[in-house]
Amino acid sequence: MSRFEPDDIYEYTGAVDVALSPDGERAAFVTSEYDPDEDRRRSSVFTVPTDGSRDPHRLTRASDASSPVWGPDGEKLGILAARKRDVELTVGPQEEEKDADEDDAEDAGGNGSGDDGPKQQVWVYDLARGGDARQITDRDEGVRAFDFGPDGDRVVFDARDPTDEQADRLETRHDDGPIEIERLNHKANGVGWLDDVTSYLFVASVDTRESHRLDDAYGSGSFEALSGLQPAWGPDGRIAFVANYEDDAEDSAVYDVHTIDPDGSNYERVTDGDRFCMNPAWSPDGDRLAFVARDPPMNWYRPAEVHVADDDGIRSVSESLDRTVALNAAASWTDDDTLLAPIGDEGWTRLVRCHADGSPAERVFDAQGDHRTLGAVDATPNGVVGTLTTADAPPDVYALDGLADAERLTDLNAGLVEEYDLPTHERVTFENGDGDEVEAITFLPPGFDRDDPEPHPTVALVHGGPMSYDTPGFNLTRAFFTNAGYVVICVNYRGSTSYGGDFAERLRGSRGDLETDDVVSGVDHLVERGWADPDRLFCTGFSYGGITSAHVAVREDRFAAIAPEHGIYDFYSNFGTDDNHLWHEDEFGLPWENVETYRDISSITRVDEIDTPMLITAGEEDWRCPPTQAEQLYLSVKKQDVPAKLVVYQNEHHNIGDPERAIHRIETLLEWFEEHGGQTE
Repeated sequence: MSRFEPDDIYEYTGAVDVALSPDGERAAFVTSEYDPDEDRRRSSVFTVPTDGSRDPHRLTRASDASSPVWGPDGEKLGILAARKRDVELTVGPQEEEKDADEDDAEDAGGNGSGDDGPKQQVWVYDLARGGDARQITDRDEGVRAFDFGPDGDRVVFDARDPTDEQADRLETRHDDGPIEIERLNHKANGVGWLDDVTSYLFVASVDTRESHRLDDAYGSGSFEALSGLQPAWGPDGRIAFVANYEDDAEDSAVYDVHTIDPDGSNYERVTDGDRFCMNPAWSPDGDRLAFVARDPPMNWYRPAEVHVADDDGIRSVSESLDRTVALNAAASWTDDDTLLAPIGDEGWTRLVRCHADGSPAERVFDAQGDHRTLGAVDATPNGVVGTLTTADAPPDVYALDGLADAERLTDLNAGLVEEYDLPTHERVTFENGDGDEVEAITFLPPGFDRDDPEPHPTVALVHGGPMSYDTPGFNLTRAFFTNAGYVVICVNYRGSTSYGGDFAERLRGSRGDLETDDVVSGVDHLVERGWADPDRLFCTGFSYGGITSAHVAVREDRFAAIAPEHGIYDFYSNFGTDDNHLWHEDEFGLPWENVETYRDISSITRVDEIDTPMLITAGEEDWRCPPTQAEQLYLSVKKQDVPAKLVVYQNEHHNIGDPERAIHRIETLLEWFEEHGGQTE
């Protein structure tokens, strides 16, 4: 077996989304792949029969494609794609025809998100007749989400609709003119500087492509730029969507569910202004509407639950579990009274069955076992599909046959799994400094002997969030570290979800002490077991993991080197420079009213206690954890002659996406640790 090196990411293909056809006979799925020629991460759409009778069929190649949605008859499949304009929409003389994939590669400008390339539009495949997809929308600002109508002849879609005056201002921005903003929320990570353009729902004919705007269904609210309206067209003809129409929408985390008729009439608000609601989904008969909601809306530590609205009111149907719906996931109806939803459950993502009448939910799909975790999932009354992954196997698509078994439909990384040594995992539990039991998932290098271990260099890899959780699934960073000879410990510290609301909410209102205690206690546990070499301990983490890594550096000197990535270190100066002011205000109050609180939660306040070598990274256009935070920490430790290095990824937001940057990141982490004692045999 070969050592898995950072350059080998080009051999990796990840299944990241699935959609099941109404009859349950086919699944569409999205893959994430790395393109070495364009230095971009690409997303592609495939289909595969759920009986396993054929290999997957690729529908898209060069241009990015995502968000597959089946038409109600199962013969149409819609996607979002940024590709060359459909020739039927082009006016004027035509160039000599080229291969469609060549057109896409030349004209898409990468992922289609830039100003110079085509914008993401709705494209529809007629799978019964064959042929290429047909472009349905042609919006200058692109399309964010869509759904088919109950007859399959129309789509509803979410798109920005600037006035002529707004379009002129956007053009000025594009030409490097001044950015003028009067709204409270002035930036969003991955979106950039915001503006006053309103998004609306539109309904378009699949045949004629003619569309009309639903004036009473428009985007509003503090999360609108990131979340969109999320339209869902029900079988009775009503369209559900999410938005905040309160007077304080810009200064509120509320997101309500609304409904409207496709002609723009009969607008109604379903929820009552006290929840953060996402991902509406209609029951097969159209009498009920499910959605995922958090109540109270801004307390992210409390579990997000599946709710159902019908003539009897609104009720949580997963509350009995005290577990959160997996991040950004939705519930799927399997009949008019029953739903399936993926939840975080003690360091796994697993399926639960919820009942629309509110009776207790049940954990299902025991065949998942304790070694696999669920990724994306979709269900209809005729079946269930999902992605499953283990520590040593990247995610593949499975048909979850009756929730009693799982039939594998894809083998996306056969060569990678056969050629490279990939990690094994083991769960460990230990007591933190307060006497609480905490769980971690450890990932072990090739040849590691659990029974007669030799102490290894060990990396505490801290997850973000903090309202997230580590699972035993495949992860590129963990695979690189273990192949380099490191033990990796991923501690589900206090604040992590998947262990119930009380466990997660212990972190609320604090930063630094609790999660640092848990991470360090987990590392100490591995030292005691003889797995971790006490002289070769390292810590890193991304986003909230970066925040925690800096707090570890402040409070502990037992680590040989620490690498906070894309974090926040001075919460006081950070306020107003990121897109998280609502969260911080809800948890800590306003900084000018609670100066000491903001000082207490900031690692920069105690930076004089750091003597551990620090590698600090940032994204140049990160509006979640702005790069000025990394600069402050870097300069502060450098002034004290602490060995330090600053890495800023240009044109990158709160992410490391393109292949060369992803390779550089892991190589730089490994080099920093090896430079400070992490060399392996």
